Amino acid sequence: MIEKYVAVKNAAGIQGKYQMAQSKLSVLEGKEIAVDYVRTSLPQGRWGDTWGLFKSCFGKLVLINVLTLLFCVPGIALVVIRTTYISQMGMLYPFSANVLGSYPVTPSMTGGAERIVLFADLMYFALLIAAGFIASVGLAGGSYAVRKLINTHGEFTFRGYFRGVKACYFRTLFAVTLALVFVFAAVCVSDWAAYATVMGTPAGGPVTAQVFAIIAAVVVGIICLWLLSVGVSYRLTPGKLLKLSLSLCFRTIVQTLFMVAFSLIPVWLLLIGMASTFFLVVGYIVCVLFGVSFVLLCWFAYSQWVFDLFNPPVVQEEKDVKGAKAVPAKAASAKTEAEVESEEKLLARELLAFGKSELIGRPIKPIESTSAVSDVGRAYGRAQIAQAAQARSDIEGEVREYYEQHKDDARYAEYAKLFAEREKALKTPEGRKGKKKKVSSRNLLR
Repeated sequence: MIEKYVAVKNAAGIQGKYQMAQSKLSVLEGKEIAVDYVRTSLPQGRWGDTWGLFKSCFGKLVLINVLTLLFCVPGIALVVIRTTYISQMGMLYPFSANVLGSYPVTPSMTGGAERIVLFADLMYFALLIAAGFIASVGLAGGSYAVRKLINTHGEFTFRGYFRGVKACYFRTLFAVTLALVFVFAAVCVSDWAAYATVMGTPAGGPVTAQVFAIIAAVVVGIICLWLLSVGVSYRLTPGKLLKLSLSLCFRTIVQTLFMVAFSLIPVWLLLIGMASTFFLVVGYIVCVLFGVSFVLLCWFAYSQWVFDLFNPPVVQEEKDVKGAKAVPAKAASAKTEAEVESEEKLLARELLAFGKSELIGRPIKPIESTSAVSDVGRAYGRAQIAQAAQARSDIEGEVREYYEQHKDDARYAEYAKLFAEREKALKTPEGRKGKKKKVSSRNLLR
């Protein structure tokens, strides 16, 4: 009985290790988003490779930038219309009328300008959140395309751009919407603070609320950059996506702040342009040509470096994949299934060497996953005996159910098929020289 238990335990251990390897593979499989390319190793350092990409793939970056900006047109149009609306209202209202020399007398316009700006921002920035649904299409495709450029050192296709939209849209939309909601709140609170101060409200409360709203918008904006980067890189649920983004943001807060400041160079040019026409023109040219692509390239190069620190990547040499077409997702999954079946057949051949046995030739439920049987003890009655009998019946049912579920697995079918072929070949015991052939595991494997 003890020997049988040890044999079952050993067989279960072999099977358990195999299933554990499979479970680890299934946990890792499919989380990293690379639907149409194979990641290759870096030919040089991370930032040297990024600078090389910027120089050698500048045309591709311009194309990605233009495609992304096309989907941002509704949002850009809303900002322009909002500015035009406020300017027109400023010209229509008599903010600078001479009360003493005019008739009829103009009423007090105190707080009028601030109220116009407040109501305009309430309307147009709320519409800007809706425009983010369209902008997220371009941002998802652009982010995926730039990440693909980084991981393949220059590969880009139109089809890959829109595959990125399909694979990353909803996670990108989550990050964009969250950022725009906080921007909307910060702008509205700032407008309210300006209006309340002009109307005579003590400035302490409104100014404090404005400062906190701006700080919250900046912090959430940085977190949303991590949300975008993680969402484009891995398939995660919103909860895990937010948790991982917060963790990465605060673990690398110093590097993150530096890279955010560096990546937003096109934005700094536009802000400097408010005081200088030259920088304003340069800022517009940079933003139209490669502004968005530059931001995405710098940020994704940095975030990919952080990901590789916490999760070492599986890469291939560039020469191994050069000239080979990217494998589609369906073909990749089919290839994986074929590899799994091949591994199971290989395992069956290895087990065949031990001789035919039901312990390895048929599915046996692992002992550790079987229901426990309570100890009857020295003093027991009919109820304890019935309980033990019921537990034994339950275990037998679980064993039968496990057998029915796994009896057609490739490893057992291959094992039975190979052993049947070897037994059929050994039915004639006479060899070539008239000697009887000894039946052994070595003969069975020939």
